Amino acid sequence: MLTPFLRAVSQLDDRAFLSAVLQSVPASAAALALLAVGMGWEAHHLATGHGWLAWIASLCGVVGAALLTLVLFVPLATAIALMFSDRIAAAVERRFFPGLPPSAPARLAAQAWDGIALGLRVLAMQVAALLLALLLPGLGLVLGWLVAAWAMGRGLFVAVAMRRMPRAAAVALYRRHRLAVLAQGGIMVAAALVPVANLFAPVLGVAALVHVLHGATAGAHASVPGLFPPRGL
Repeated sequence: MLTPFLRAVSQLDDRAFLSAVLQSVPASAAALALLAVGMGWEAHHLATGHGWLAWIASLCGVVGAALLTLVLFVPLATAIALMFSDRIAAAVERRFFPGLPPSAPARLAAQAWDGIALGLRVLAMQVAALLLALLLPGLGLVLGWLVAAWAMGRGLFVAVAMRRMPRAAAVALYRRHRLAVLAQGGIMVAAALVPVANLFAPVLGVAALVHVLHGATAGAHASVPGLFPPRGL
């Protein structure tokens, strides 16, 4: 379960891989800072008046703003990671999977739409996870983690798979290996809860899912229609 993610971490010494990381992480950090400042500013101005009631309202607003920032950050960081997914996947393939056969990527329109849909899906799932955690303490936290793990894992897996196959084949492959994908999604969501690590989690998640993809396709070239085209086409 940990092997794909550990292999992704081990590639941080790869110049091409590190270049993508060093561009995506500052973008994610800047996005997190802007979200935090914006939400904190709004919470501060919503709490009006004086005295201890206003102080409590301000404190609740700041805590709520912090939670909302985390909720919004995960889909935003995921979208930023997708911007670098092609470079990350190419670096992983050069090191670990040399000599791959020719690919038949999904249409650019399909990839673009899937990226937008992924961001919206992860956002919706994050909101649902937060509500579950508030309504069902303990159990809600576990359910929320599973929901977010599914959203991030499935979305990023299909995104990296579409570099090498049509969307229908990518979704079919996901269904065959959903448990392996869910495991990587769970690791990403857990890392996203840790300060600093949350900046790296989506990027490393993309790399880990490239490993899952090629582990899945190693014996599936003939069983998933459209996975790889014949050579020369």
